[in-house]
Amino acid sequence: MQLHSDIKPISWIKSNAKQMVESVAETGNPMVITQNGEAKAVVMNVREYDQMRQSLALLRLLADSSADVAAGKLRNSSDVFADIRRMIAEKRNERG
Repeated sequence: MQLHSDIKPISWIKSNAKQMVESVAETGNPMVITQNGEAKAVVMNVREYDQMRQSLALLRLLADSSADVAAGKLRNSSDVFADIRRMIAEKRNERG
């Protein structure tokens, strides 16, 4: 991804919105929007945005897991699986 080639002033966006959307959709590269020479916003295609959000969610889970390990919040895997089996059995019993 080369952001330096996808930097546009807001005045360009006002008159080229269709071209901007097409470019972002086709290339998958985000476009940086400037105002008074300062970066103010980023426009990106939906697929890339969704992928970025999923990646961030995974990173948060990993960070939380690392913090749990550092804090000693660990459980034996056999205990975890026993709890899962118990929860599944309870759900089955609830259904009848």
